[in-house]
Amino acid sequence: MKDQESLEEDMAAQEPSPPSSMENNKPGFPKKILANKLEDKHLCNCCQNILRRPFQAQCGHRFCSYCFNRTVGSGPQKCNACIREDIFEEPTSILKPGCAFPDNAARREVENLPAVCFNEGCSWKGSIKDYELSHEGKCEFMILPCPLCKELIRLNEQERHNERECPERTLNCKYCKEPFHFKNIKAHDEICPKYPMICEGCAKKKIPREKYVDHIKFCGKFRTPCRYHVVGCDMSVEKEKIHDHERVCAHEHLNLLLHYIMGMKVSLEGLQPQSLELAGHKAHELHQALRDLEARVSQLSTLPGPTGPPVQGVPSSSSSAAAPPPLPPPATTLPTSFTPLPSSVGAALELQLHSEKTKVADLGRRCQELEVKAGTFEDVVCVLNREVERFATTIEASNRQHRLDQDKIEALSNKVRQLERQVGVKDLTVAEMEGRLREMSATTFDGVFIWRISDFTKKRQDAIAGRAPAMFSPAFYTSKYGYRMCLRIYLNGDGTGRGTHLSLFFVVMRGLSDALLKWPFNQKVTLMLLDQSNREHIIDAFRPDVTSSSFQRPVSEMNIASGCPLFCPLSKLEGKNSYIRDDTIFIKVIVDLTGL
Repeated sequence: MKDQESLEEDMAAQEPSPPSSMENNKPGFPKKILANKLEDKHLCNCCQNILRRPFQAQCGHRFCSYCFNRTVGSGPQKCNACIREDIFEEPTSILKPGCAFPDNAARREVENLPAVCFNEGCSWKGSIKDYELSHEGKCEFMILPCPLCKELIRLNEQERHNERECPERTLNCKYCKEPFHFKNIKAHDEICPKYPMICEGCAKKKIPREKYVDHIKFCGKFRTPCRYHVVGCDMSVEKEKIHDHERVCAHEHLNLLLHYIMGMKVSLEGLQPQSLELAGHKAHELHQALRDLEARVSQLSTLPGPTGPPVQGVPSSSSSAAAPPPLPPPATTLPTSFTPLPSSVGAALELQLHSEKTKVADLGRRCQELEVKAGTFEDVVCVLNREVERFATTIEASNRQHRLDQDKIEALSNKVRQLERQVGVKDLTVAEMEGRLREMSATTFDGVFIWRISDFTKKRQDAIAGRAPAMFSPAFYTSKYGYRMCLRIYLNGDGTGRGTHLSLFFVVMRGLSDALLKWPFNQKVTLMLLDQSNREHIIDAFRPDVTSSSFQRPVSEMNIASGCPLFCPLSKLEGKNSYIRDDTIFIKVIVDLTGL
């Protein structure tokens, strides 16, 4: 008993080994990584996960290194496991620094447990130790939140997401090198000073936006409104052609200018008659009032006064309404002498008469100004008429030149059409020569020929539909000056093999050296459909019937084909087979050269 107590005191006094940084940063392993049945002895009594770097307290309960240090970091604590199990006793159930030791036996047991990755899609398997060393925090299928947009993404997609998909990612403008958020890319393109613009005139590309305004100022191809747009010309002309436009369209410009000025003249004339009529009427009234006023002043001035000379004439008044009232006729009881008007009345009449004369003079001046303006407009119209006549003459000369140019253009067009016809003939000749060249490049001169037929499926469908039931191979020879031959194939069969077999025929063609050859053709012919795995070729051979017209000297381009209508069952070419690879088949023919 005493030995047991001393052992417990030694254990309590034992200082734990310093935990690593990994132990201090992570709690227990998640339960989901365990491949086998979970046992309670493998669980941390604090975080309830699988023990990581287990420590055993003096009460006997195990804790993760991280969980124990966190629990006792704020001072001694009661062991919750002891409380739950109703075995709490002091001081052994008090957790405090220095009262626990690393449980290496439990650590080895836990680290050897089988583990699997709990991330969806990951097939990793191993031990918990392997999981901690090489897989934890590194699994490509681990789900993490994006630090910018907070979207959940897999670890193996994080780089692609950060570079291409994250809406909050920051980009550097490839033109001005300024940073901006991806969501603002369109707004930045609208204001980027280095953004490449395209000139609408000269179509020059990659003009920085900051230099675009300067470019269009001097670009000869940029279209600008005609200078006569204020009078009605609605054309936009390239800057370098503005003078040509003004020269060619001078007649139209003068007409527009003439209409504009005539419209102004009509507007002025619409105002002048009323103004002139009103002024004339006013002047007439003033003259009439002036004559009445002068007559009455003269009448008054002829009457002698008692104390002075007669009243002198004064300027006329403005109107008859403003004249003084007529004097009553003298009574018979009055003396013959006339008392003169007071001086204030004469001064008033003189001022009124002077004012009316000033108004008349002003109206006369305005009438003269209107007459001068009307004369000026008439002079302008005369000048414009002369210009119109001169430009009409110029335009007539231009029309004559245009007709001459049209005749030249028509002649050149005829020549171009003639040249196009000649080019078409040349193209046909070139196409024919290219066809012959292709034929010659595929031609053999040893009696052995391999025919490669690509796009087999499409060509067989065309044969089934009747669009192209038969195909001819390029020509081949038994020697350079020997027999000329070719093959003819029906991909959907012919005659007795229609719809069930692939039919293959041998054709003797007319050659340049037929006169030097032995007729009828009597060489053995072997036909083969090659197995592209080189295991089992389909072979058929025949010796010509010398009485058949198919093997006589050809009198047309080629003789009637002769061969094997039941050459190969189509069932062998269906499904997976070694005769068709990459939608291509190979046909081989061998002509026996014995006796030649």
